[in-house]
Amino acid sequence: MTRTSPSTGTVEAKTDSSAADSPVGTSTPDAASPDASLSNGLKQRHLSMIALGGVIGAGLFVGSGAAIASAGPSIIVAYAISGALVMLVMRMLGEMSAASPASGSFSVHAERSIGPWAGFTAGWSFWFLLCVAVGLEGIGAAKIMHGWVPGVAEWVWVLLFMLVFCVTNLAAVRNFGEFEFWFSALKIGAIGLFLGIGVLAILGVLPGNDAPGMTNLTGEGGFMPNGSEGLIVGLLASVFAYGGLETVTIAAAESEHPVQGVAKAVRTAMWRIAIFYVGSMAVIVTLVPWNEPALPNPDKGSYVVTLEHLGLPAAGQIMNVVILVALLSAMNANIYGASRMASSLVSRGQGPKVLGRISGGVPRNAVGASSLFGFFAVLLSYWYPDTVFAWLLNIVGAIILVVWFFIAAAQLRMRRRLEREAPEKLVVKMWAYPYLTWIALAGMVTVFVLMAREPGTREQLYYTGGLTLILAATGYTLQRVRARRASAGQEAVPQD
Repeated sequence: MTRTSPSTGTVEAKTDSSAADSPVGTSTPDAASPDASLSNGLKQRHLSMIALGGVIGAGLFVGSGAAIASAGPSIIVAYAISGALVMLVMRMLGEMSAASPASGSFSVHAERSIGPWAGFTAGWSFWFLLCVAVGLEGIGAAKIMHGWVPGVAEWVWVLLFMLVFCVTNLAAVRNFGEFEFWFSALKIGAIGLFLGIGVLAILGVLPGNDAPGMTNLTGEGGFMPNGSEGLIVGLLASVFAYGGLETVTIAAAESEHPVQGVAKAVRTAMWRIAIFYVGSMAVIVTLVPWNEPALPNPDKGSYVVTLEHLGLPAAGQIMNVVILVALLSAMNANIYGASRMASSLVSRGQGPKVLGRISGGVPRNAVGASSLFGFFAVLLSYWYPDTVFAWLLNIVGAIILVVWFFIAAAQLRMRRRLEREAPEKLVVKMWAYPYLTWIALAGMVTVFVLMAREPGTREQLYYTGGLTLILAATGYTLQRVRARRASAGQEAVPQD
C-alpha cells in the first residue's frame, strides 16, 4: 500500500516491505482491509517533541550518578565520545528512514540491505530489549511513588502504570503522541531550568553559593581520578544511557510528513546531545565532588544530588517528579516501539500472525503482548530477583550495540543502492560516507572489546551474544525455508 506525500509529491511506502523489496518473498498486510495498515495520526508537533524529548531518557537522570562515581570529571569526555558515536548512528538511521519510512525502522532496512535473517535478528532483539525496559522503568517509577505513598505496594503502582499506557496505546497512536508531547515538554523544561541554575551557580551569582572554579574538576585526584579504567567504565555506562533514540524513526512512519520529520530529528541531534547530555555532565561535575557518597545512590540520581548540594532541597524533590515523568515517558515510548516492531516483523512474515492484526490503525494484539511481557519481567524481579531476572538483565545488556551494528552495516549497503537507483530519496545523507560509517563500526567493536575486558560487563556481553546467535540462526533457518517454498512454488507453475 502506498500514499503520496502532500509536501513532496513523491510516493512513499506505507507498509514496511514488500516481496519485491526483500531477497525472498514476504507477506504483507491485506491492502483491501480498512484496518490493514497503521494510521498516520501523529502530527508534526508530536514528532518534533518526541525527537527533542526522546534524547532525555531515564538513564540520564538515574544512571549517570554511578558513572560519575567511576569516571570522575572525565565523565564529560566519556559522554562526548559516546555521544559522537550515537550521532553517527542516528545520522545513518535517519538517511535510511527518510529514504524509506517504516514502522519497523532499522529492522526493515537490515532486511532489505543484508537479508531477512538480519531483519529478524535486529527486530526481535530490540523488541525483547524494549519489553524488559518497560518492566525496569515501571519498577523505578513505582519506587518513587512508594516513597511518597508507602502504604501502596510497589507492584500495584507498576500494574497501574502498565494499564494506563497499555490502554493509551490501544486506543490510537494520537494518544501516544499527546502523552509524549507533554512528557517531553516537561523534561525539556526541567533540563533547561537545571542547566540555568547550574550555570548561575558556576558563575557564583546563585544566592548562598560561591563559584566553585576548577576545584571539583581538578581536585580530589584530578580530572581522571581512577585513570583510564574509570573512564572506560564511565564510557560503557554512557553508551547505554543513549538507548531509545531510535523510537523517533519508528514513530515517523505514522506521522503526517514522515520524510520531513525524520530529517528534522536527525539534523538537530547534535545540539540536543551536546546540551542535554554533555552539558548536564559538565554542570554536575563542576558543582559536585565526584566522590560525593550520594551520587551512586539510584534512589536519588545526580540531578537531585546536585540541587541538594546547592542548598535547594525543594528543587531536588521537584526533580524527583521530573524523574518520575521521564520513567513514565520511557514506559509509554517503549510499549509503543515494541508493539510497532512486532507488528512490522509479522507483516513481513517473521512472527506469529496473531500479533499482526491491526484494528483502527493500531496493532492491538502486539500492544497487549508487549505490555504483558513487561509486567511479567516485573513479577520475575519479585519472584526470582537473583536468578531469572538477573539473567534477563544480562541478556539485554548489550542489545542496543547489536542494533547499532546492524544499522551501520545496513547503511553501508543501502547507500550504494540508493545512489545507483534512487538518488532523489537521499534527503538526509551520512557525513563523509563511507569513512564515518566505518569509523562508527570500529567504535562499536571497540566498545564490545572494552565490555569483554571489564568484569562487570563481560557477562552481559556473553548473554547478549548468545541471544543474538540464537535469533540469527532462527532467522536464517526461516529464510532458507521460505526460499525453498518459493522455489518449489515457481517450479510448480506450468510453463507456456
